[in-house]
Amino acid sequence: MSPERRREMIVKAALPLVVEYGTSVTTAQVARAAGIGEGTIFRAFGDKEALLAACMAEALRPDDTLAHVSAISLDLPLADRLVEAAEALRGHLARMGAVAGALATTGGLRRPAPGGEPRPAPGGEARPAPGGEPRAAEGGGRPGSGREESMAASREALAGLFEPERDRLRLAPERLAEAFQFLVMAAGRGPSPLGSEELVDLFLNGALGTGERP
Repeated sequence: MSPERRREMIVKAALPLVVEYGTSVTTAQVARAAGIGEGTIFRAFGDKEALLAACMAEALRPDDTLAHVSAISLDLPLADRLVEAAEALRGHLARMGAVAGALATTGGLRRPAPGGEPRPAPGGEARPAPGGEPRAAEGGGRPGSGREESMAASREALAGLFEPERDRLRLAPERLAEAFQFLVMAAGRGPSPLGSEELVDLFLNGALGTGERP
């Protein structure tokens, strides 16, 4: 097994434990879950802090979610396409929040996740800097570059779902993709979040009933 593949295997085994125990998870627990010796973890990552940072980076990584959205059949009705995309995006946000929240509430990372992503801060999820931009990673790197690239890739995948209806749309697919992305991100918050079908219906049909005008 290559070193990179071994690291991926260890992170995959560690993620559920990080969600459950946060920074209190032990390398012995991870080793048992992965079916390896504890020394293998230290050879792969150096220390537990590096392993936790790798877990946070994996939770932030959107590759699988973007592949799912890009693979949604354009033969489906637009509403069905958007419901499936919303479910995929919300699943990614939930996984990311679970890992970030578990790390934050148990002390937070002392080392930023690779790629310039924001660190989970004590008392909450990864926090942006004032003004809405993510904080710069320690040790260099453009502030929030990984997050910006992820958001842009998500918008591109979502825009593709609107393309078959381009001639019927009130705005360009790219504008609608941006609006839908932020609606999905916001709709999961609050005491009674909208379901994906409700969210898509509201996005496509508005707040008023059929035939109603303000």
